[in-house]
This record gives sequence, structure tokens and C-alpha cells, in this order.
Amino acid sequence: MSEIRMLVADPRSAGSAGLGDDELAELYEVSDRAAPWLRANFVSSADGAATHDGLSGGLGTSADRRVFDVLRRLADVIVVGAGTVRAEGYGGMRLGDEAVAWRAARGLPEQPAFAIVSRRLDLDPGGGVFARAARRPLVLTCESAPAAQREALSSVADVIDCGRASVDTRLLKERLAERGLPQQHSEGGPHLFGTMIEEGAIDELCLTISPRLEGGTARRIADGHLMTPRELRLAHALAAADGTLLLRYVRA
Repeated sequence: MSEIRMLVADPRSAGSAGLGDDELAELYEVSDRAAPWLRANFVSSADGAATHDGLSGGLGTSADRRVFDVLRRLADVIVVGAGTVRAEGYGGMRLGDEAVAWRAARGLPEQPAFAIVSRRLDLDPGGGVFARAARRPLVLTCESAPAAQREALSSVADVIDCGRASVDTRLLKERLAERGLPQQHSEGGPHLFGTMIEEGAIDELCLTISPRLEGGTARRIADGHLMTPRELRLAHALAAADGTLLLRYVRA
């Protein structure tokens, strides 16, 4: 018989002052920062929707945003698909002063690198994600990407091939680690995450369950790929007073 245990009956009466950001960072930090580790972070409604009105940000809660910021603090590089960059309105990514000080105290660069995954390179070289970047961004693409777009983007970013006709996320992981960026934090979208699952590149999933129902036909957190079951192990489960559930899974 499978053993079932209660983690938190009611987080509002758990008798704790709650976890600070430094304590959260300890919970999510990996044991070996030098080893390549690809983490994905998503939010979902209780009925499995990955978006509200087409955007993931509509599902977020204050607890989700806190953990989101902590995961960015821990990362060497933030990895995002081009479609998500456009849909979610990414600009120049910069951590706040507290996170910068935390990283500096641990010998990390003040800001993590930012990497955009795009097979077709349909990105605007003059966009804010490049113009307002704290560090020179990376664009992760493939050898068959359009030459003209490659040349244009090379003036504002380092363009790196991770495959021939498509982006191989296992090569993506290797290429980033070779550049001294082993701690990799992916923020979507669902198509990129589906590729990571199919190719066996993913090491960890941080999943927030937002206490709401969406209904409708919203996307899942992963889509567009062959069914590829991957076993996970629950590393921890956290609960916020508003009912937000924060789950951390690692590969089994």
C-alpha cells in the first residue's frame, strides 16, 4: 500500500513565521553548482491551465513571484523560448539590489546571463531584451537558421548553434555549461519545455499550483511533442497562506 502523509493541513495555522528568501534559496540550491543542471519553472491553475488570457503571468500569486525571483537569483543563465519572450513582453532582465548583493557575496556575477532559444531567429535586434540587457545576451539556435537574421543578431548577442536543423536541448545544456553557465533556469514556454522532456534534458521542475480554476482551452505547461514519460521525485512541497502550492520535482 502506498503511504500517504499530510504535509500541511492549513498553512494559515502552521505555527511558523514563514521562510525568508535566504531560506528559500537554501531549499532550491543544488548541491553541486559546477555540474550542468537544467531547471524549468512553471505556474499552473488547479485544473491544469498554463495561462490566463494567453499569459502565464495572469496565474501568478505573491508566493509564486517570490520563488520565481529566488530561482533567478540562483541561476547562472535564464533560458527562454523566443515565443515566450515576445508573448510575455520580456525586456532587459535585471535582478534587484538585494539579489545582486546576495550573488556578489557568493562570488557570482551580479546578473545571470540571458539566453533566448530560437530556430528561426525571428527576433528584433533593436528590442529591449537586447538594448536594455545587463549582460550581452545569448541566442541559442541551429545551423540552418537564416543567415541574414544571424548576422543582424550577432551585433547585439552571441549566437550559438545547438544542432543542425533544430535546437537540440541536450546540446543547449552542454553549450551553456562550456561557457561557464552550468546552473540553467528555463522559464518556458510550453513548446521548449516539451522539447526538453522529449530529449531527456530536464533535471528539475519547479511547479506552482495557483489556487484557482480556469476552464476553457488554455495550454498545458508542455505541448507539441511525442508522449515521453519521465519519472520525477518530489524534493519538497511548500504552501502559502493563500492556498498556493509550490512543488519542486527532480529527476528520479
